[in-house]
Amino acid sequence: MTEITDLYFSGLIDRLQSLKISLAEPMAAAAAAILYAARNDKRVYVFGTGHSHMLAEEVHYRAGGLAFTVPVLVGSAMLHEGAVISSVYERTQGLVKPVLERYGMQPGDVIIIASNSGVNAAPIEAADYGREIGARVIAITSVAYSTAVAKGRRRLADIADVVLDNGLPPGDAVIDLAGSELKVGPVSTAIGATIINAIFADVAAELSKAGEAPIYLSANMPGASAVNERLVKRYRPRNPHL
Repeated sequence: MTEITDLYFSGLIDRLQSLKISLAEPMAAAAAAILYAARNDKRVYVFGTGHSHMLAEEVHYRAGGLAFTVPVLVGSAMLHEGAVISSVYERTQGLVKPVLERYGMQPGDVIIIASNSGVNAAPIEAADYGREIGARVIAITSVAYSTAVAKGRRRLADIADVVLDNGLPPGDAVIDLAGSELKVGPVSTAIGATIINAIFADVAAELSKAGEAPIYLSANMPGASAVNERLVKRYRPRNPHL
């Protein structure tokens, strides 16, 4: 293992250890909101632009994941249809609400919004729409990043009901390259995936105490087809990506 590789692994582990403590209370609040939604047959939507959209895919139709999650997937806001245009999209006001309206979000639902910088127009608009509908809004964001770059703009952290501060510095990358001002080693995706999976595992554990939790099985596991087909049939009416 090279010095840089070791530095990246060690730094990521240290950050996760720290977040396990600092996020204990807001993660419990997020789990409680999701648990309440699940017990009332509501949905949990997950939205992000750019690389943050991967958290929406992370929990969608996921082995060991909960079936009431709904990814909000907007091609123009992702990277595969054009990285440059996706950057323009996430900074343009008025484009997200029409998309969210098609998903049938309802009062009592939850929307998790991932935005590391926490100031772009798209995640702010998504949070406003969630509040307007009567959904609980949970943010996964860097408070330090949004504070540094807001310059008078509204921050996702100021709108959300629950803020999960990933503790990252402005810019995401955390390793300095010797002899330059450049940084490498972004960690927001790894940390965000850990946070969201930990919360859903907590929710699943609570649901399982009172009955069967709607958990997908890996397609290669015994009995997976029957279990997954039943869950898809139940949740497909409000999840256009099943």
